[in-house]
Amino acid sequence: MKVDELRVLEVDELGGKLKAARRELYELRFKHAVGQLENSSQISKVRHDIARIMTVLQERAFGIVAQVAPEAITVAVAEPKAKKVAAKAAVSSAKDDEPKPKRGAKVTKAKAEKGA
Repeated sequence: MKVDELRVLEVDELGGKLKAARRELYELRFKHAVGQLENSSQISKVRHDIARIMTVLQERAFGIVAQVAPEAITVAVAEPKAKKVAAKAAVSSAKDDEPKPKRGAKVTKAKAEKGA
């Protein structure tokens, strides 16, 4: 279950899913205690689902995220590669201006200026 799928659901539907997920977690814990549970990772998956549902409910309660129609959901666009390359070049050129100290040697500014 993904957060985007949960955000398009109504509050009562989320409440139903939360109740069902908690019931499933109860049953999985019981099976685990009895020794009938083969895949114990299911417990953590259900716990994560419960956390996602509760997060969406809290976001709505605090008004952090408005309810969005499925058509209005957009995908973030990555920054063009040219800008990233230019930013890295600017940072590396600034580093080239300063001399690098030798490994293990603690050089103060005064000693560095005398040596240069």
